[in-house]
Amino acid sequence: MDTLTLKVQEIEQLTSGIKKFVFQAPNAADLPSFSAGAHIDLQLENGLIKSYSLANDPSETNRYVTAILREADGAGGSIYMHDEVSVGDELTATPPQNSFEISDDASQHIFLAGGIGITPLLAMGYTLVAEGKDCHLHYCSKSVEETAFMDEVKALFGDNHTFYHDGGNPANGIDLTETFSAQPDGAHVYICGPAGLLNAAREATNHWRDGSVHFELFSSAKTEEEKAADAAQAEGDSAFEIELAQSGKTLTVPADKSILQVLWDNDIEVLHACEEGWCGNCVVDYLSGGVDHRDEVLDDTDRETKIQVCISRALPGEKIVLDL
Repeated sequence: MDTLTLKVQEIEQLTSGIKKFVFQAPNAADLPSFSAGAHIDLQLENGLIKSYSLANDPSETNRYVTAILREADGAGGSIYMHDEVSVGDELTATPPQNSFEISDDASQHIFLAGGIGITPLLAMGYTLVAEGKDCHLHYCSKSVEETAFMDEVKALFGDNHTFYHDGGNPANGIDLTETFSAQPDGAHVYICGPAGLLNAAREATNHWRDGSVHFELFSSAKTEEEKAADAAQAEGDSAFEIELAQSGKTLTVPADKSILQVLWDNDIEVLHACEEGWCGNCVVDYLSGGVDHRDEVLDDTDRETKIQVCISRALPGEKIVLDL
């Protein structure tokens, strides 16, 4: 798997809990290009692999910019980045990947950001404004002081942005039902933020046309009840077979392992990060077989040809043929 070495050029405290990180190549050379909505995966010394969206203008070739919220109850990646990483440090990363792209079919682009969710939407704004496209940003945060990139947002979007400061009570923030009550012709919406906002926004846009609502997760959006149901389902898992189309090799996936783990056991590298079905990194094309899709990322169209191998499995009695 290809990797990059990135040097930390700058760290800035944007809010009480969010830091901005600017990376460049150690020799200041150009970095691999990226498109708006892309992310990089940082391989941290504490053993974690974490995905972080790029926030800067994709036309820039010499740097990557991201912002990271310190989550005390998270998996440890954000704590490591906040507490252990300093200017001048070098980190290993994957080249930019994009599972949250701007739609070519849209004539109007509506963004909904919640807190740290501004990062990929800021990059999208740079691209669309440069192209003269119709876009508007709805940006929700607790207060002015807790609004990352506020001045940059104002300069970039001009009059095409609306801030919502709820003081920590979502009821005092954006009225999602009213905001998304009618879908303008050709409009697509892009949602990124905490699970509560994401779920509420998806509910508020469930009458929008198929394929016009796009979102990116920074963590699982499932409720505790849904997670409990998933755990109960997993207890009934059974072994199944996968076939690797490019080699013709057949492998058995035991009941207590994922497809991803079996691929690793056989020295087949697949991009990954969360291993819980919400980041979208380990998506693989499949050619045939009945799939029990358990991810939170793929839509119905994607699921006809793609599977997230960290979490999904074969339906009973089925063999999945992967394009590997």
